[in-house]
Amino acid sequence: MEFEHMEFEHMEFEVAKMTGDGDAQTLARAIGAVDPDAKVDVDVNARTVKIDSWLLPEEFLVAFEDAGYKATISKG
Repeated sequence: MEFEHMEFEHMEFEVAKMTGDGDAQTLARAIGAVDPDAKVDVDVNARTVKIDSWLLPEEFLVAFEDAGYKATISKG
């Protein structure tokens, strides 16, 4: 059985209460646990997380919540 090549989706999340590099590392680990191949860009100052992944944005909301962060999908 062959699978079609999945396109990466670009999605962006707004994350409340993100203050420093420790938060960025925690979030990157949480996202990596959901999709090890995801490309992650955390901007602490803007409180945004950009992810390129073949998964749905909703799947990452669970990762944010499990890591203790409230996130909303702003693009995706």
